[in-house]
Amino acid sequence: MGASLSNLGEAVNGSTIGPGLGDIPENCVARVFLHLTPPEICNLARLNRAFRGAASSDAVWESKLPSNYQDLLDFLPPERYQNLSKKDIYALLSRPVPFDGGNKEVWLDRITGRICMAISAKGMAITGIDDRRYWNWIPTEESRFNVVAYLQQIWWFEVDGMVKFPFPADIYTLTFRLHLGRFYKRLGRRVCSFEHTHGWDVKPVRFELSTSDGQQATHEFCLDEHGFIDVSGHRKRGSWIEYKVGEFLVNKSGSTTEIRFSMKQIDCTHSKGGLCVDSVFIIPSVLKERKR
Repeated sequence: MGASLSNLGEAVNGSTIGPGLGDIPENCVARVFLHLTPPEICNLARLNRAFRGAASSDAVWESKLPSNYQDLLDFLPPERYQNLSKKDIYALLSRPVPFDGGNKEVWLDRITGRICMAISAKGMAITGIDDRRYWNWIPTEESRFNVVAYLQQIWWFEVDGMVKFPFPADIYTLTFRLHLGRFYKRLGRRVCSFEHTHGWDVKPVRFELSTSDGQQATHEFCLDEHGFIDVSGHRKRGSWIEYKVGEFLVNKSGSTTEIRFSMKQIDCTHSKGGLCVDSVFIIPSVLKERKR
């Protein structure tokens, strides 16, 4: 595309075809860029000087940032973003911005500018987490937070979490990221042990979410079904699986929404174990569909 567009306006048999891309005023290019995605803008910026100038326009990148981007910047030291252009602010916020002691992260989707969030297991209330007979923290590169909670065995399984945030108007999906079995490296290869994995096929785990404006969602899943393969082609044992709790709607930007979420299996007639709890994701539903 770039090569063919750049040829416009070149001489043919001693005469020019007509005006080329270099003749388009920068403000007109900027108006077109308002309707393109950030990756498209960055690709077109390589065509000529006018396109490069429009691609650096604060007005263009202001339109790509969410209405509450200042709330994300407030999590960072001022010196990280002072004197930055709106384009550089967009690039900065497209990388994870930690808050709540590093137990939560928020970032912008690079293509759409929509807000995404992840919450570490360390940012949740886990029954029995301080008793090493039941739970252990395992450092790992397979988590964006570099640590997961591993359950060896317990009777009362309950994980609760809560977050307050001024989400922009959108529909969001909340999921738990879980892994059956303990994984580790042996001679450079990933190996899974299911020594402690039991009890998840007896009764389902109940997942719940609720919002401060009264929305609720509930799902139940059996975490261990032998031979089961999820929509991504992964088996439930030995793979990271995202369990969808539900969706919630934010009608108006600017107000803070409180989301509470949990998963529990508190039937004490049997024990369960061998489960890794990584994190909770809150992602705009349209992005979840695109990824799937």
